[in-house]
Amino acid sequence: AVWLSGFTALAQVAGIGLSILLVERRGRRTLVLTSLAMVSVCLVGLGGSFYLARVSSTPVAQSADSCSEQDALVWDGQTHYCYDCANIEGCGLCGNTCMSGNDNGPFDDNNEQCDATEWVYNSCANPWGWASVLFMVAYLLSFGIGMGGMPWTINSEIYPLQYRSLAVSFSTATNWIGNLIVSATFLTISSPAVLTAYGAFWLYAAISVAGFVWLYFALPETKGLSLEDIESLFKTGSGGYSTLDEANITGSAPDSSEVFNDEPSPEEDA
Repeated sequence: AVWLSGFTALAQVAGIGLSILLVERRGRRTLVLTSLAMVSVCLVGLGGSFYLARVSSTPVAQSADSCSEQDALVWDGQTHYCYDCANIEGCGLCGNTCMSGNDNGPFDDNNEQCDATEWVYNSCANPWGWASVLFMVAYLLSFGIGMGGMPWTINSEIYPLQYRSLAVSFSTATNWIGNLIVSATFLTISSPAVLTAYGAFWLYAAISVAGFVWLYFALPETKGLSLEDIESLFKTGSGGYSTLDEANITGSAPDSSEVFNDEPSPEEDA
């Protein structure tokens, strides 16, 4: 477990290292969008690995009354596989039967039906465990490449000077509040009673895809620009985002009257 946690942490460090090397070569926008796309794929893969772990576990032929079903929101809650049986408190699998028991074996009433060597409790054989580890490491690497560091870089650049400290404070608070919400709700939404483990990761994948689509249209490239030039990217009369050409950037930020004034000059009238 210690080596596994160290390996996964190293993956994110490697991603951050790549981000540092590429940020001025490829640009902030490219790294963010690439990172989000890869993160989305990894989250779909993580969810898929948990789903395959369930459907590839030993099928259940019969269940004791107390182990036959559980509360469920997005599936039928019936005990179809060893994976379902192991997720019910006080239930385990013996052969193809889900019955009540504990770590030591089935309860006395079931002893005659079960050989102790067949007893499976709390977890089932998982031929897809390697996929979960693979996608987890890939996720951390992908996150580090863009979403680990670029939001902090972009946040320090895009706000007007007079509002920068306050805006960065709000952004930082929003980030950590989001972290708190995810950490506080993950065990609940990943439980069989709510979205299941695979459903939770697919939910996160959907959020990542939504973020990718929004940032694709909303995030301008700020590589190689001065703070004044970056501020000009957001000075559009329509209230949207503009390109460098639309902002008429020639090395310094245009005056606000030049950006928003649509009236012709006296020379143009003549």
